[in-house]
Amino acid sequence: MMDYKYSLLGSTVDNYRKRPLLLQVDNTPMNLFAVLEVKRELPRRWSSLGCFRKIRLYSVLFGLAVSFVIMASYILTGDKKGLLLTPSPYHFSSLVSPGPYAFNLSSVKDYAHIKLVVKSITSKVEFRSSRQLPELKALVNSEPHMFSAIPRKFLPGVKNPCWYEEYTGNITSDPYRTNLYARYSRRFRTVFQHLRNTFREHLFHRDGKPYRMRCLPYFYIIGQPKCGTTDLYDRLRLHPDVKFSTFKEPHWWTRKRFGIIRLSEGFHDRYPVEDYLDLFDQAAYQIQGNLTANASGSPSQPNIIIGEASASTMWDNNAWVYFYDNTTEGEPPFLIQDFVHALQPNARFIIMLRDPVERLYSDYLYFGIANKSAEDFHEKVSESLQLFEGCLTEYTMRSCVYNTTINNAMPVRLQVGLYIVYLMDWMTVFSREQILVLRLEDHASNRKYTMHKVFDFLNLGPPTKEIESEITRSPASNTRRPADKNLGPMLPITKEILRDFYMPFNEKLAKVLRNDSFLWENSKL
Repeated sequence: MMDYKYSLLGSTVDNYRKRPLLLQVDNTPMNLFAVLEVKRELPRRWSSLGCFRKIRLYSVLFGLAVSFVIMASYILTGDKKGLLLTPSPYHFSSLVSPGPYAFNLSSVKDYAHIKLVVKSITSKVEFRSSRQLPELKALVNSEPHMFSAIPRKFLPGVKNPCWYEEYTGNITSDPYRTNLYARYSRRFRTVFQHLRNTFREHLFHRDGKPYRMRCLPYFYIIGQPKCGTTDLYDRLRLHPDVKFSTFKEPHWWTRKRFGIIRLSEGFHDRYPVEDYLDLFDQAAYQIQGNLTANASGSPSQPNIIIGEASASTMWDNNAWVYFYDNTTEGEPPFLIQDFVHALQPNARFIIMLRDPVERLYSDYLYFGIANKSAEDFHEKVSESLQLFEGCLTEYTMRSCVYNTTINNAMPVRLQVGLYIVYLMDWMTVFSREQILVLRLEDHASNRKYTMHKVFDFLNLGPPTKEIESEITRSPASNTRRPADKNLGPMLPITKEILRDFYMPFNEKLAKVLRNDSFLWENSKL
């Protein structure tokens, strides 16, 4: 006869309502916002046997309910360290009842049933012409610190968005000592060591106060994963007027600002915007130039532009369900692009796409851990299609695309290949002229053409013949590993199923971009 007391670890005033509740199921130490703490207390005397029996009955019922929720969350998320109990807009009951065309996952070769699932999905595909945009006040209220740290106007006469920020810290101390990027990566610590050694000489003094130059990117490479973004990044940074963040893929907009390093590890400390801005200090120093020879502080290289390349920026809004109120019928009230536009309405974006069928297989091979095979891929595709179809029986297509529970439950990332859904949402806040959409297939066959297209889009001067030769001659980056190549192509039946699934999305993409090559009818990559 034991009585148990449950309490939240951590401060209850620190906005706990917007944080996920996490149940820990093993002894692995985790940096979590809230876990259930169980404390043993001495048994109490009960006034009557009837009261004891009633309490005991309620305890059993409560235990069964908690066990059911825990097991459901455990199975669906695949999380081995902690179980996220998320306020998902998608009910677990829908996952258990996947729709009218359910099939036995142990019989994934049942071709007719899988075709019915795909047919059911494609019959529910619909595209809205617009979405309800959030007001600026709502964006500021959700991220007040970010909006207070970045000004509305930038330095005149400088191509890249930069400004001078008063440095209020001790100039003799380490300005990067609290940067969370440095905490979690040895590579970042090496870069920051160089930056801290030269920090003081780049401070601009006016009226007895020190100022540091801060910059945001002029352009972003925002997607998609396994579509050649690393190759584009490696070639583009060879241009003398292009600088990037200290490393590729900081994932700040989509993950780090929410404290996500890997979802399976729960939530860490949220990375403040200052940590993100630190990643551009190296490029800012080059724009600023030598202050000893330029006492006015005017940038000596105003034509240099900064880029940032995170392949999650276009599509990954999975954190919304943990931090924003669900007031839009299962759809995110804010998207990444809403915040970027509020801060940088003139930013430019580059998107590299490839045949979504081949992208998914490449994604599976790259991120898969063990027991990879064409048959295993087929099974995972079938399971993912069933989950997506089950969602569509109750919710809109856009709700399912942005549904965090579904995205975490699918064993392969089907949703990443639904390019048009994300592109249309980006085009609700940015003009078509601010977004350059490329195909990996074109880039692979004619790098010189695509790179010149990028240079023109970014208003860059043509590089010298030597640099251009280096840019176009270099071997492709981040190609398929030899071990993955040995697994061979996907099964023909899998390819046919995926082609049918992605077809209506590709058709809409080709129509919006007015380019039939985005139908990928003769894809070879």
